[in-house]
Amino acid sequence: MSTPPSTDRITLTGIAVTTPHGVLDHEKHQPQRFFVDVVIECDLSGAGLSDDLDRTISYAEVAQDVERIMTQPPVDLIETLAEQVAAAVLARPAAEAVEVTVHKPDAPAGVLFSRVGLAGPSVSIRREQHRPVAIALGANLGDRVATLRSAVRSLDRTAGLDLVAVSRLFETDPVGGPEQPDYLNAVAVGTTRLAPWTLLERLHEIEAGRGRTREIRWGARTLDLDLLQVGDPAAGNDLRSDRAELTLPHPRAAERAFVLAPWADADPAATLRAGEVVVPVRDLLDSSDRSGIRPGPDWSPL
Repeated sequence: MSTPPSTDRITLTGIAVTTPHGVLDHEKHQPQRFFVDVVIECDLSGAGLSDDLDRTISYAEVAQDVERIMTQPPVDLIETLAEQVAAAVLARPAAEAVEVTVHKPDAPAGVLFSRVGLAGPSVSIRREQHRPVAIALGANLGDRVATLRSAVRSLDRTAGLDLVAVSRLFETDPVGGPEQPDYLNAVAVGTTRLAPWTLLERLHEIEAGRGRTREIRWGARTLDLDLLQVGDPAAGNDLRSDRAELTLPHPRAAERAFVLAPWADADPAATLRAGEVVVPVRDLLDSSDRSGIRPGPDWSPL
C-alpha cells in the first residue's frame, strides 16, 4: 500500500518587515510594510519521538532567512521574493514542500484597500522538493527476480518517490560475510520529495515486507535496499550525513562494482561524491574490479 504524503506542518504567520520593494521608482527608496507567511510540509514523527532538532526544521532559522531575503536590495516583484523564500526553505533536508505568501498591504494600486487585517495584494506559491535519488537493490535468497520486481513496484507506489529508470539485473559473487548464494543486483533512480531519513524508513518497510532480517552482517538476505545518494553532487546540492542511522552518500558505493555497474546502466550521467571529489560513476566503474560481475536474467521491473 502506498504511504500517504506527509500531513505534518510547520507554520510561520505574519513575519513583518518594512523595506523597499516594487516596480515604481519611489517604491525602491521608500520602505513599506510586507508580511510573509510560510507553511512547511515535513515528516515530524521522528522529531517528536526523538526530541532531536536535526529531524525537524528550526522555525527561528526560517524566520531569519525570510527577514534576510526581504531586506535585500530592492526587487520589482513580490513573486521574486516568494520564490527566494521557497528556495531557502527547500534547501533544508527535512522540507518536503512549502507554501509562501507575501502580503503587500500598502501597494500603490490606484484603489483603496481596507485597513482591516492584511487587505491588499498578496502572492502565494507552493513548491515541492524534487531531489534526485539513487537506490541499490539486491537479493540472494528465494525467487530473486520476483522479489526484486516486487520491491521495484513497491518503490514505484511510494508516495513522494518518483522512479525514472531501473537498471538491468547483474549477477554478482557475494562480497564479505559467510558463504552464501550469488546476488542479483540492480539500481533504481528517480526523484523524491521525502527527507532522507523518511525515505530510508520506507526502504526498511519494503525490506521487512519481503522477510528481510538483520541478524548477520553481510549475510544472505531476501532483499537489500540501500540509499546510495540524495541530491545531485554535480550541482553541489547532494545531501551529506554521517549519522549512525544514515550515512550519505553510501560509504562504500564508490568501491563496489556491483553497485556501480547497475547505477551506470540506469543513469549513464550519474556522478558520486567520493570524499570531497565528485566523480562520474562510469569512471569509478572503469577503475573497479568487475571480475565477480556478469549479466543477470532479463526482466521487466515495472
